[in-house]
Amino acid sequence: MTYLLVLGACLLGTLPLELVLHVGVYRQGRRLLLTLLPVAAVFVTWDVLAVHAHHWRFDPSQVLSPRVLGLPLEELAFFVVIPVCSVLGFEAVRRKRP
Repeated sequence: MTYLLVLGACLLGTLPLELVLHVGVYRQGRRLLLTLLPVAAVFVTWDVLAVHAHHWRFDPSQVLSPRVLGLPLEELAFFVVIPVCSVLGFEAVRRKRP
């Protein structure tokens, strides 16, 4: 659950950028999706290949049991949450830059 809590904290920490600074990231769903898909595709593929090749693994006692393509849900969420937070941060800086 710690992994999910950290991801949730990341989202909560960047939410004010959307609500207060009105950066508009969540209102531009198509643009956000086009930003996330290539990144997620590359890193999900990388993770799946590494797990199947036994280069690394996820400790079952540290992650939730549901898996997709051999990856825990938290790992898949990571590839969405962290890029979204990054885009929010980037857009906030771009908006507030003189």
